[in-house]
Amino acid sequence: MKEEVRNKYTVVIGLEVHAQLLTKSKIFNSDSAVYGSLPNTNLSPITLGHPGTLPVLNKKAVEYAIKMGLACNSEIAREMIFDRKNYFYPDLPKGYQITQDRTPVCVGGHVTIDLNENETRNIPLNRIHLEEDAGKSIHLEEETDTLVDFNRSGVPLIEIVTEPKIRSSAEAGAFLNEIRRLVRYLDICDGNMEEGSLRCDANISIMPKGDTELGKKVEVKNMNSVRNLQRAIDFEIKRQIELAENGEGINSETRNFDADLGITTGMRTKEALNDYRYFPDPDLSPVHISKEWIEKIQESMPSLPRELRERYINEFGLPEYDAKVLTDSKEMTLYFEDLCSKTSNYKAASNWLMGPVKSYLNESSIGIDKFEMTPSRLAEIIALVDKNRISFSVASQRLFPKLLQSDKPALKLAQELNLLHDENDDTLEHLIDEVIIGFPDKVKSYKGGQKGILRMFMGEVMKRSKGKADPKVANELLIKKLG
Repeated sequence: MKEEVRNKYTVVIGLEVHAQLLTKSKIFNSDSAVYGSLPNTNLSPITLGHPGTLPVLNKKAVEYAIKMGLACNSEIAREMIFDRKNYFYPDLPKGYQITQDRTPVCVGGHVTIDLNENETRNIPLNRIHLEEDAGKSIHLEEETDTLVDFNRSGVPLIEIVTEPKIRSSAEAGAFLNEIRRLVRYLDICDGNMEEGSLRCDANISIMPKGDTELGKKVEVKNMNSVRNLQRAIDFEIKRQIELAENGEGINSETRNFDADLGITTGMRTKEALNDYRYFPDPDLSPVHISKEWIEKIQESMPSLPRELRERYINEFGLPEYDAKVLTDSKEMTLYFEDLCSKTSNYKAASNWLMGPVKSYLNESSIGIDKFEMTPSRLAEIIALVDKNRISFSVASQRLFPKLLQSDKPALKLAQELNLLHDENDDTLEHLIDEVIIGFPDKVKSYKGGQKGILRMFMGEVMKRSKGKADPKVANELLIKKLG
């Protein structure tokens, strides 16, 4: 699409993010909420909606919702009720879903996203509310019947609803990434989009630039990755603009995203949807949230990514890039924090995690939570480098791989492998003399002003010392002798 055509329209996007809460039991009964059980094993008469059964609210689910609200600067409701949202699907055994319509647990607030290296933006929230998940319909190829697994039915969800203030697929992706990061830091959801514990619907419309009346909204359901969310939005923006440019109307409808083809397809029109007929659930009492409970939850809140970034930049003196990488996942942050309790060289700790450690994790296809080297042992290597007992290159290329296969202390292993710097000045001076004598033409060029040749001399010294020469001492001695 030509840029001048695209720029004629303002894109309006609102997101609805569903996060399954990491409670042990379901939101209104004691059935297990664990993922991966055999189909239809985490069931009871309450989950199946049998007549005469009564729901009982899971307090932990409310606590987790409040945590998310506090992290998003929302106002926490002091009084709330649950409502029945009436509609029928085979995977909704009661014929209605228990949710919150008029009294969401969290109101307003915002989530801060990074637009680029130096620019952030607050995405305003409408609400965060609690509800129960539905079961899962399974459609097998070449089968006419639909199978239903009710294990997921009744698992607690929070739905995070933004205001329609997002303006691009990039902003939408940044928002979803930040939500996933927050729920993981708070330990309220594992954020696994592939397993469906974090799902996202996007409401997308366009309007001519300068207009204030919103266009007809199209909802795209259940994207299972940040990339697919962005692909679906980009396709839908293009489709809607092309319809508008051709003078065709845009239908207000619900659409599905085909990840293989990269397109959205129609599911049902909004006009054809039944009224949900919300009304207060008569089986659940109103909930009072005390000021004391909110304060207690606030005290238990962990440091969040943006707070940690500020700390790493201002207190640890790390560059902003390092701080962002180290706070991208909770597991990396925990490892870094533990490492920093054992060394005061925070920059070296950052360099090791973003360099040799990250390379090893990528090659091994594991996360930092599965990394077998403890922070204490990594701190031993950092200390050896800090004391000039070994160079960083030798430590990272030769000592680090061996330590992963041994339980010996770093110093002892370095000694056994003969990796420590040779502290005999006479030996180092003799090596440097050999190098200078061996390259008379290079010496002449260096003295003629080609100072970059010093790197070649250093390379030769390190090669002949098998990496054991102290680079700083060797560099100073080389400059002195060449001068």
